[in-house]
Amino acid sequence: MGNFHKIKMKTIKQLVLLSTIFLFITTSFTQVQAQEGKELFTVCAACHTIGGGKLIGPDLAGVNDRHDEAWLIKFIQNSQAMIQAGDEIAVKLFAEYNNIPMPPNNISDDQVRTLLNYIKNFEAGEAPAKVEEEVAAVKEYTSETTYEPTYLRKANSRNYGTTFFIALILFILALADLIVTRLIKAKFVHVIVLLITVFIMGEVIVIEAQGLGRQQYYEPEQPIAFSHKVHAGQNKIDCFYCHTTAKESMHAGIPSTQLCMNCHTVVKSGTMTGTEEIAKIYASMETQTPIEWIKVHNVPDHVYFSHAQHVEVGQISCNECHGPVETMDRIMQVSDLSMGWCIDCHRTKEVQFTNNFYKDYAKLHEEINSGKRSKITVDLIGGEDCQKCHY
Repeated sequence: MGNFHKIKMKTIKQLVLLSTIFLFITTSFTQVQAQEGKELFTVCAACHTIGGGKLIGPDLAGVNDRHDEAWLIKFIQNSQAMIQAGDEIAVKLFAEYNNIPMPPNNISDDQVRTLLNYIKNFEAGEAPAKVEEEVAAVKEYTSETTYEPTYLRKANSRNYGTTFFIALILFILALADLIVTRLIKAKFVHVIVLLITVFIMGEVIVIEAQGLGRQQYYEPEQPIAFSHKVHAGQNKIDCFYCHTTAKESMHAGIPSTQLCMNCHTVVKSGTMTGTEEIAKIYASMETQTPIEWIKVHNVPDHVYFSHAQHVEVGQISCNECHGPVETMDRIMQVSDLSMGWCIDCHRTKEVQFTNNFYKDYAKLHEEINSGKRSKITVDLIGGEDCQKCHY
């Protein structure tokens, strides 16, 4: 009877310890998810409210009930791809909200689910002060324009650091108990915890590795406080006036100091910066020292990208890749420029197939003439071939 009592007490202790570990894991990941949802929403908050009415985009309250989850995931990740593909709901929303594009979001399916869960369980008053400030700023700004890109923050990055360290701590505890303390006699418990934590840490490592070299939302301070909002937005200066080689070269080109002086021989004082910033242009002319602009949009060295091919032949507007630069005081990389982002575009972007350049694609022309295909997209003419973009 005594031995039975001891065995029973050990079993109870093991169950209590196991329950504690399980509760710790569940609570930790629930808290992490809640925090991640709040951080993800800081990106959305400049254009959307939850129960506060329409802003630039629709009110997100009840969005989980209005649309299917699979549709929401695709739309949030890349709404423009769905619009270009002719999705009826996406096209209708785009038209309803003044054709204002929502830039693609480089977030995983799980991150979108975390965001949707946050929206579903949102309670008024719990939004962080930063979100409220950004919403107020956008409301004020929309009296002058219909789009504000400052909501593009790297706040949509999932809190993988916290997730990784929680998993690591649990891994160490389970391993220590298995080898040293042996508080839990059932080894299968250790095995389960070890496998789960290894899987979680592995997933975090893979996701972080995929992001190496990407710099979405990169917004460096330039040597001169040049405002695209003032030049391209208010003054309507054409992109190709400054970026003179975008239609005929691999690179778009950066304007020379002499080109800046075409206007600034007359315009010597800025409305926001006075004479201080424009004086730097004069200093560059006098000393014959080029202005060392910092390149914002970069692709890896092994990637071939030609502006001429996309701008002149593909007739792609600057905003499709660079975002609404005419609303940016300081230029920011809106898209992640990942391979997946490029491939998604190639699969939806229609080719102007009447161009004589494509006359050798006999089979595709036959399919167009027979009605088998209604359009030709870039992927059908080599847009998914590795050697097209990689040396």
